[in-house]
Amino acid sequence: MSNIGFIGTGHIAAPMVRFLCQRGHQVVVSERNTETAAALARSHGVAIAANQEVIDRSEIIFLCVRPHVAEAVIKPLTFRTDHKIISVMAGVSLASLEALCAPADDIAMTIPLGYLEQGGCPLPACPKADVLEALFAPENPVFSVPDEAPLNMHFAVCAFVPGVLDLMATTADWLGQQTGDKDQAARYTQQLLAGFLGSVPVGGADVLAAERDSLATEGTLSLQMTDSLRGAGTHEALLKTLGAIGARLAGTP
Repeated sequence: MSNIGFIGTGHIAAPMVRFLCQRGHQVVVSERNTETAAALARSHGVAIAANQEVIDRSEIIFLCVRPHVAEAVIKPLTFRTDHKIISVMAGVSLASLEALCAPADDIAMTIPLGYLEQGGCPLPACPKADVLEALFAPENPVFSVPDEAPLNMHFAVCAFVPGVLDLMATTADWLGQQTGDKDQAARYTQQLLAGFLGSVPVGGADVLAAERDSLATEGTLSLQMTDSLRGAGTHEALLKTLGAIGARLAGTP
């Protein structure tokens, strides 16, 4: 088992902490986000410490602070050559991490979501996957992304998740207005999508389109929905937004 530290203890860090504690690792978290840190101490017995003490007590360190404050938080800290660093901070480049965490040079970046705690969360790992595989697989599939540019595109697709939730919230609100039961409408919408996606086998490039086409056949309400969304420019707007997020992550205008 490993000694693992977390700099930043928010909604991304907490599920990872709980998962790692359940696997028997010793975890110490930073004081940042006091309420979350205290809750983890009560529920899973994690230690709470100042940032430098977290670093000193750990072999593996997760950097989970907001990207816009990363330099201010991390730069004052002193790392060791034997530290293994995992960053979950979108938009903080590998070159920046190497400068901030020197002399530590075993650094990887990944993109966890909260359901990692339950398993099934895909974890792209750049430039190497060994530490993440040891910690989170096989419950969560880890795959190598050798270059930083494609990793950033995975970050862009992660931003699509709240976009989907936003559409689902609009749909549930519409249903609630029609039925008069907003709570049941929200439950129905959530369970409808969760159940369907849970039944779709994880496969190759054509799986999602094939599932769509099996529903949206000629004359169906499903085809009316997909055709209307395309006709309204929804897909063009999505692709434009993904491109803009990808450019932002790459640091280009």
